[in-house]
Amino acid sequence: MLTAIIVEDMSDALALLKKDIETRHPEIEIIATAQSVVEAAKVLRKNQPDILFLDIMLGDGTGFDVLEIFPELTSKIIFVTASDEYAIRAFKFAAIDYVLKPYDQNDLGLAIARAKEQLRPNGERLQILKDTISAPEQKPDKISLHTLDQIIIVSLDDIVRCASDSNNTIFHLRDKRKIFVTKTLKYFSEMLKAYDFVRIHQSHLVNLQYISAYIKTDGGYLMLKNGENVPVSVRKKAEIIDILDRMHR
Repeated sequence: MLTAIIVEDMSDALALLKKDIETRHPEIEIIATAQSVVEAAKVLRKNQPDILFLDIMLGDGTGFDVLEIFPELTSKIIFVTASDEYAIRAFKFAAIDYVLKPYDQNDLGLAIARAKEQLRPNGERLQILKDTISAPEQKPDKISLHTLDQIIIVSLDDIVRCASDSNNTIFHLRDKRKIFVTKTLKYFSEMLKAYDFVRIHQSHLVNLQYISAYIKTDGGYLMLKNGENVPVSVRKKAEIIDILDRMHR
């Protein structure tokens, strides 16, 4: 048996999650629940569960406040959040799993399965999550990249471009490193398009700050500041020319 504690400030949501876990995941024993930071602190001082279901927004604070009270907590965390585009983006940047309210049974099952396999997110990934949630309009400084065997944290400003490799993505960094990530280019294109990254081709996503010039010959391609040339698709040419014109006004 695995033990779990649920921290959720909405009574109906807490009751539903508790019922779903007890009904569909009998291998998990819920040993306590809490509806605030204060209550969570009380129950966690008595027991550290195998899994902590932690709501982000609580009436008297946030889930991050709970984690700051217990920096040595070893529980595997499943964050719970409302269906908010900024919150979802923040979790993606931090490469941390989450469950959306209202709960989807499949998503809950997947989150529990992943939690059983993974360690608690480290402090830097939690800080990325906290910063991105607290300042949703600002460009995040860093992103967590999930490779086959580790999670690597890089600065957004160090990413020169991303290239598609089947259903995976290769990140090309300023220091010449290449990071192979097990998610599609479309996934990162959607995540990064608000931060001066542009999809110039079915297989290429480029950081605008690294563009040196657009060359119209040979089918059209971008010269990058690191010396690389990247093709521009026919249907993207007008958009790229417009973007570069606006950048140099």
